[in-house]
Order: sequence, then structure tokens, then C-alpha cells
Amino acid sequence: MRDLIHPSAIVDDGAEIGTGTRIWHFSHVCAGARIGEACSLGQNVYVGQAVVIGNRVKVQNNVSLYDAVTLEDEVFCGPSMVFTNVHNPRAGWERKDQYRPTLVRQGASIGANATIVCGVTIGRYAFIGAGAVVTRDVPDFALMAGVPARRIGWISRYGERLSFDREGVARCRHTGERYRIQAGLVRLLTAGETHGIH
Repeated sequence: MRDLIHPSAIVDDGAEIGTGTRIWHFSHVCAGARIGEACSLGQNVYVGQAVVIGNRVKVQNNVSLYDAVTLEDEVFCGPSMVFTNVHNPRAGWERKDQYRPTLVRQGASIGANATIVCGVTIGRYAFIGAGAVVTRDVPDFALMAGVPARRIGWISRYGERLSFDREGVARCRHTGERYRIQAGLVRLLTAGETHGIH
């Protein structure tokens, strides 16, 4: 296991690291952190003691995961993106009891230099564009951009932008998976639900 952790990285006793996870130069994983299998933590990544990371997660260089952040399986965090943990920080008042939990659901991607304000949930397979500032919950499969972030479209699990027909159905060109939009939300159709849709 130690051969997957760079000698310059610090992994405190009490941190849980899954099989096949790689931790690169100058990173710090605090005691109590839980990291799943086959993850990659790039250079200069900080993982707080109350952080939970799923399997096959990629955290790029210069990302800090503060307490109360949870990343589900297959989340991607781009270089230098930012998580916050307090809404109104002040240097003169300690507010560790006011941390707001942030949840990033399975398969979501967060672009380089994006900022995720604490207390939000980012939905499954959502895509947060580079430099966006997320201040509210993001639905599954949403494509977000801007400051503050707004939904500018929908995206497939593969990462292909979706275009819906009159029946509210879209197909990913790369995987063939079909999606339906209804009441402002998108869901992946099961094999049975795609019957009769062309």
C-alpha cells in the first residue's frame, strides 16, 4: 500500500485508504478521513478528518476537501476547485460548529477553479463548468456554468450534451442511453422504458 503513497505525502494514523488508491506529492490526509478504492489524489490535496470519499474518485492538484464534504463514487474534482464549509467566516470567531455538509453525488464532475459554497448537493452526473460558483442544489444530469452558476443544459452520464425531442426524450450519441425530461428534471430511462422510443 505504501508504494501508492508518494514519500512527500502525509497520511495520518487513523485515516482509511482503500485498495489501489494513489496519493501524490505534498498531499495531506487527516486522521478520520475515509477514502475508497482506486482513487487518485493529485499534488497538494488536503483531506479533512470528517471527509468521506467513495470509489474511483479523481481529485486533481491543489484541491482542499474540508470537513463535512462527501464525494460519492466516480466524482471528478478539477484542478484548484474550491469547497467552502462556513457561510460567513470571520477570522476573529471560530465557527467549526457551523460547518454545513456538502454532498457530491455519483459521477458528478466539477471543473477547474469552480467554487462550491457549503451546504449544497450536486446531483448525479451533473457537470459544473470551469470557474462556476455553485450556491444552490444542482439536479441530476445538469450542466452548470457562470457566477452564480445557472443551468445551461443537460448532460449524459458519458458527458455528452443532451438535446431533447418533442416527447422529452434525448439519446447519448456515445452510449445510446436514453433520457427523459419531465417537470424540469432529467432521468435515465431503463431498458423497459425505452421500448417504442426511436
